[in-house]
Amino acid sequence: MLELSPIVAGLWRIVDWNLDVQQRVSWIEQALELGITSFDHADIYGAYRAEALFGEALKTAPALRHRMQLITKCGIRFRSAERPYRINHYDTGAGYIRAQVEQSLRNLHTEQLDLVLIHRPDYLMDAAALAETFATLTREGKVAHWGVSNHTTSQFALLHQHHPLHTNQVELSPLQMGALDDGTLDQAQQYGLRPMIWSPLAGGRLFNEASEQANRVRGEMSAIAAKHNVSLTTLAFAWILRHPSRPYPITGTGRIDGLRDAVSALQLKLDAEDWYAIWVASKGHGVP
Repeated sequence: MLELSPIVAGLWRIVDWNLDVQQRVSWIEQALELGITSFDHADIYGAYRAEALFGEALKTAPALRHRMQLITKCGIRFRSAERPYRINHYDTGAGYIRAQVEQSLRNLHTEQLDLVLIHRPDYLMDAAALAETFATLTREGKVAHWGVSNHTTSQFALLHQHHPLHTNQVELSPLQMGALDDGTLDQAQQYGLRPMIWSPLAGGRLFNEASEQANRVRGEMSAIAAKHNVSLTTLAFAWILRHPSRPYPITGTGRIDGLRDAVSALQLKLDAEDWYAIWVASKGHGVP
């Protein structure tokens, strides 16, 4: 069974970090020193450029590959200058999944991907055929484990009955709590499969959005953070980590102090009252 680091580093914005190769190597080394050994990619990140930037660092310092788990996602045909599709759309056909996996292997300069996720639910997915694609690429040694991202409970169950899935990567934050109510995290506990969590800081909205909801949440979280002497980032990650599905929250920052704040959440166990105080602030009403 694949074990990821308790905090996962997300590479969605690596193109925007404007780091040269040596700076990328240094960033990876510092993340590893903090205990972050799992790195989350997708083929489409950075208009198909993000994986290659990370891979360039691994090619420069190949010993780093043996200290980490590489995660990537595929299944979205995303319009770009090099791929002038008429519209963005999904594709879980065998040919496309194989092509993207093999491209990710080249981009990341590795012989095997530790975990590959189907990025979004494909309404035209043939679950049995996709499972066969998974099995074939696994037999070939190209992918060790499979999972999905943003799938509903029924979509997850359908594919899981054809091929074992490792995780469902879903959105959860103090500003976006749908996964608490739609059965996703219940299913994770049912199957004993730890979910991955994207956008735990609501894409930065937790800090800068001026909506009524965000203002309420910031006010409540600021008081709780001051009580525990931690940052809002640390508190947001601790709020997610408190869930019994044992989620893996994903960072989205190129700042080492941001990674450090996320890792600090591993030392903070919120009590139920503080956890629910944030829930109440987000919902704008008390529990039923």
